[in-house]
Amino acid sequence: MAEIIPLPTTSSRPAPRAPEPLWRDALGDQLRRLRHDRGERLADTAERAGVSPQYLSEMERGLKEPSSEMIAAVAGALEVTLVELTAAVADELRGRTAERASARVFYSLAA
Repeated sequence: MAEIIPLPTTSSRPAPRAPEPLWRDALGDQLRRLRHDRGERLADTAERAGVSPQYLSEMERGLKEPSSEMIAAVAGALEVTLVELTAAVADELRGRTAERASARVFYSLAA
Protein backbone atom coordinates (compact mmCIF):
# COMPACT_ATOMS: atom_id res chain seq x y z
CA MET A 1 0.00 0.00 0.00
CA ALA A 2 1.00 3.55 -0.60
CA GLU A 3 2.09 5.70 2.29
CA ILE A 4 0.00 8.80 3.03
CA ILE A 5 2.12 11.90 3.36
CA PRO A 6 0.40 14.83 5.05
CA LEU A 7 0.51 18.14 3.21
CA PRO A 8 1.93 21.11 5.07
CA THR A 9 -0.67 23.37 6.62
CA THR A 10 -0.76 27.08 5.98
CA SER A 11 0.44 27.80 9.51
CA SER A 12 3.73 25.97 8.84
CA ARG A 13 4.59 28.21 5.88
CA PRO A 14 6.69 31.26 6.58
CA ALA A 15 5.03 34.58 5.90
CA PRO A 16 5.96 36.00 2.51
CA ARG A 17 8.74 38.55 2.74
CA ALA A 18 8.30 42.03 1.46
CA PRO A 19 10.66 42.81 -1.41
CA GLU A 20 13.96 44.45 -0.56
CA PRO A 21 14.05 48.17 -1.30
CA LEU A 22 15.84 48.95 -4.54
CA TRP A 23 18.89 51.20 -4.79
CA ARG A 24 17.30 53.18 -7.62
CA ASP A 25 14.22 53.94 -5.49
CA ALA A 26 16.31 55.16 -2.55
CA LEU A 27 18.53 57.16 -4.92
CA GLY A 28 15.48 58.80 -6.48
CA ASP A 29 14.07 59.68 -3.07
CA GLN A 30 17.36 61.31 -2.08
CA LEU A 31 17.64 63.27 -5.34
CA ARG A 32 14.09 64.58 -5.00
CA ARG A 33 14.63 65.48 -1.34
CA LEU A 34 17.84 67.37 -2.15
CA ARG A 35 16.18 69.22 -5.02
CA HIS A 36 13.17 70.17 -2.90
CA ASP A 37 15.43 71.28 -0.03
CA ARG A 38 17.06 73.67 -2.47
CA GLY A 39 13.65 74.91 -3.65
CA GLU A 40 14.44 74.03 -7.26
CA ARG A 41 12.27 73.02 -10.14
CA LEU A 42 13.01 69.79 -11.97
CA ALA A 43 13.91 71.73 -15.12
CA ASP A 44 16.49 73.89 -13.29
CA THR A 45 18.38 70.94 -11.81
CA ALA A 46 18.14 68.95 -15.04
CA GLU A 47 19.57 71.83 -17.07
CA ARG A 48 22.60 72.22 -14.78
CA ALA A 49 23.15 68.44 -14.82
CA GLY A 50 22.91 68.25 -18.60
CA VAL A 51 20.00 65.83 -18.62
CA SER A 52 16.41 66.22 -19.76
CA PRO A 53 13.76 67.03 -17.16
CA GLN A 54 12.00 63.82 -18.18
CA TYR A 55 15.10 61.74 -17.46
CA LEU A 56 15.63 63.40 -14.07
CA SER A 57 11.97 62.82 -13.24
CA GLU A 58 12.36 59.13 -14.10
CA MET A 59 15.50 58.96 -11.93
CA GLU A 60 13.62 60.52 -9.01
CA ARG A 61 10.74 58.07 -9.41
CA GLY A 62 13.09 55.07 -9.51
CA LEU A 63 12.23 54.20 -13.10
CA LYS A 64 15.77 54.48 -14.47
CA GLU A 65 19.01 52.68 -13.64
CA PRO A 66 21.24 55.71 -14.26
CA SER A 67 24.91 55.35 -15.08
CA SER A 68 27.49 56.51 -12.58
CA GLU A 69 28.17 59.47 -14.90
CA MET A 70 24.52 60.52 -14.76
CA ILE A 71 24.41 60.16 -10.97
CA ALA A 72 27.58 62.24 -10.66
CA ALA A 73 26.18 64.93 -12.99
CA VAL A 74 22.97 65.27 -10.98
CA ALA A 75 24.86 65.18 -7.67
CA GLY A 76 27.09 67.99 -8.96
CA ALA A 77 24.06 70.00 -10.05
CA LEU A 78 22.69 69.62 -6.51
CA GLU A 79 26.09 70.62 -5.08
CA VAL A 80 26.70 67.38 -3.20
CA THR A 81 29.56 64.96 -3.69
CA LEU A 82 29.04 61.46 -4.95
CA VAL A 83 30.27 60.20 -1.55
CA GLU A 84 27.68 62.33 0.30
CA LEU A 85 24.88 61.18 -1.99
CA THR A 86 25.92 57.54 -1.77
CA ALA A 87 26.13 57.72 2.04
CA ALA A 88 22.66 59.28 2.23
CA VAL A 89 21.21 56.54 0.00
CA ALA A 90 22.91 53.84 2.09
CA ASP A 91 21.54 55.41 5.29
CA GLU A 92 18.04 55.46 3.81
CA LEU A 93 18.31 51.80 2.81
CA ARG A 94 19.52 50.91 6.31
CA GLY A 95 16.56 52.77 7.76
CA ARG A 96 14.10 50.98 5.49
CA THR A 97 15.66 47.63 6.41
CA ALA A 98 15.43 48.44 10.13
CA GLU A 99 11.77 49.46 9.73
CA ARG A 100 11.00 46.16 8.00
CA ALA A 101 12.79 44.18 10.72
CA SER A 102 10.94 45.94 13.53
CA ALA A 103 7.62 45.43 11.71
CA ARG A 104 8.36 41.68 11.44
CA VAL A 105 9.08 41.51 15.18
CA PHE A 106 5.88 43.43 15.97
CA TYR A 107 3.74 41.18 13.78
CA SER A 108 5.30 38.00 15.15
CA LEU A 109 4.66 39.20 18.71
CA ALA A 110 1.07 40.06 17.83
CA ALA A 111 0.44 36.58 16.43
